[in-house]
Order: sequence, then structure tokens, then C-alpha cells
Amino acid sequence: MNKKDIANIRKQFKLDNHLMQIQEIFNVYVKKESGEIYHQVSQPFQMLELETQELFLANFKKVLTGNLDTKLFELKFRRDVEDSTQTILFDGLQADVSEDWKENMLQIVEKMFAHAAYEFDTVVTFIRGEYKKAARKRNPDSEEGGDDEVYSSKFILSSLNKTDQPKKALMFDYIEKEFKSYHIVDPIINVDSPLSGFLFPAFNDNASDVNNILYCAGKANQPDGTFIEEVLNCEVIITAQEDKDIFELIVKEVVGDQVDSRVIANVYEEIDKVIQENIENEESESPKLDHRDIERILTVSGVENVETAKVEHAFKAVIDDENHEFKASSLVPKSIKISTRVADVSINPKELKNLKYITYEGKRCLLLEVDEDVVIEGFRLETNSL
Repeated sequence: MNKKDIANIRKQFKLDNHLMQIQEIFNVYVKKESGEIYHQVSQPFQMLELETQELFLANFKKVLTGNLDTKLFELKFRRDVEDSTQTILFDGLQADVSEDWKENMLQIVEKMFAHAAYEFDTVVTFIRGEYKKAARKRNPDSEEGGDDEVYSSKFILSSLNKTDQPKKALMFDYIEKEFKSYHIVDPIINVDSPLSGFLFPAFNDNASDVNNILYCAGKANQPDGTFIEEVLNCEVIITAQEDKDIFELIVKEVVGDQVDSRVIANVYEEIDKVIQENIENEESESPKLDHRDIERILTVSGVENVETAKVEHAFKAVIDDENHEFKASSLVPKSIKISTRVADVSINPKELKNLKYITYEGKRCLLLEVDEDVVIEGFRLETNSL
């Protein structure tokens, strides 16, 4: 799935939307530490109060919110797994009877708490429904397109949420006209920050892909490896941050510890060119870079003596896989932070070419070229010439 596919689905989670029909919601309340089911209830989603529907819809949007390979991950199911989650979800997707669907979802709950214990009660929520997308935009002149022809796919979405114990509060009683302590004993389900979640199946080119699943991590760059392998039965993954760290180690292995800021700027600029070309060609998948691409990028960026054997050796030394491919979108940081004892500087990678590390009168200095006046606390700085 690409970010456009995910955004299209996410925006459909709203009230009274004919393009997103949620048939049933199944909530399972699980006690902390023991993992025992305290309560479970399944009912048609439309039977919930409107305010409750809105809260759940906001929660489902959270499951589908975040950057790919950072918070959202498209995972591939492992083959030859006994009682695989892929099979359980597929059977649940096809179930005609509500009891069969609930039985399938309870198998997943059992897997979740067989490999994890929490210090708080949790709620596992499952919904099943149908997602529709117009095959083409409506033509305002001919009035053709739009809902005349749609892609339609069944889906299951799940979220795991923690419960919080409400704090004591001070209230004013309008009737008695006095201040009182107020304490609610019912736990509050935290729908703002799901601990994890998933969407099955994944969607690619408007078609369902039952061999893949979209997984949501609770925190950026912190996917739960146990949940991925033991609960979802999927292959292990590398996060965008891990991919970036590996790339930097490989470049350091080839280039060395010291490098000119212009070379770093050129490297990021070359990678960005690959990304922009991919966008212009309207490719759905993010471009990937192998050792040959890295060799070319380093060469045109001004690195001397870049050899194929040297780059391949770096891949083997760092990741032990000379065929590893990097997602280009994972390698260019939004900003580069330079930390010194005197000050911290944050700079856009594209502007790195305007930064120089020099020695002036025996002192090490960062020289930043700017094209406008510098204002500090309302004062415009005077210009001095070196």
C-alpha cells in the first residue's frame, strides 16, 4: 500500500458514508496481567449511539495514521505457519454467521495475550465492513463516472487500546451550592493512542491483497517484533530509521569518517532526484536503491575512488546482504541537526551546501551562508567582513 491508498481509506471513516459500510463491531475487554477476557460484546455498528460511533471512527483513523515504514508497515504473511493469522482473518472475512466471525476474532485475541502481559486493562476492537472506491471521477459534462462504477472490498480492522483510571476531581454542586470531590470508578478507554492495530487485507491498485496486512505500531519506529511474528505471523521488517542508519554506516564504510558538507548535500540531492522522478512518472511504489545505485550516487556526489568491490564489501560488512535495497524515501531526513557545546543548529538537507566547517584565527567555526538579514530578539545583526 502507498500513502495515497491509506489516505483514501482513512478519510472514509465518517458517519453515514455509503462508501464505507461497517457491518459489525466486536469489543473484547481483557484484564491486566492475567490476559483473561472479562467481557465481550458484538453488535451492528449502526446500533451504537452517534457519539460512540464518532469516538470509534476517530480511533480507526488513528490506526491508519502515520508515515509508512515509520508507524505504518505493510507486512507479508509467512508461509507454512500452523493456525496462521492469515487463515483466521480470511475465514472471518468470509463468515456469514456472526458467531463464526466472533470465534475467529477470539482466536486472534488469544494469540495477542499468549505473548504479552500489560499493567493495565485493555480493549481489543474488531470491525468488519466493506470499502468502496469510485473507479473514475465523475465527468461534470457527461455526468458519467463517480458511483456508477466502484471497486468494492471487504475488510477487517482491529485496534488494541489501553484503559486509564480516571483521576479524582473537584466539582461544584449547583444544587447544594458546595464544592465536592468527584471520582468516577469506570475505566476510560484511551481511543486517542492505540497501542497497535491492523487492517486486513492490504489494498494495492484498488485490489485486495490477502497475502499482506497493514500494521500500525503504537510509536514511530518502534514496531512490536513479537506482535508481528507471533500474533500476525508475518515476516520481520526494517523501519525507515533502521534503514537510514544502515545506509549511513555503509556510506561511512566507503567514504571514511570525514567528509565535506558539500558531498553530503550532493548525496541527499541525488537521492531526492530519484524520488522526484518517481513522482513525475506516477509510480505507485517508492523507488529502491541497491548497491549499484549507491555506487553511482556517491560517484556523482564527488566521492573519490568509489569502486564496485568497495561498495559491495561495505554492504556485506554492515548488513551482510549485498542485495539489500533501500527505500529512497527513508534516506533523506526532513532536517539535519548539528549539536555543539555552543549551540544546536537545524538545517534542511537541501541547504547543507551553504554550510562550511572552517578554521578562522585558529578556531573551528561553522560558516552558514544566508541571503537575508538575521534578526535576534528583534535586533537586526550588523554585518562583519572576515
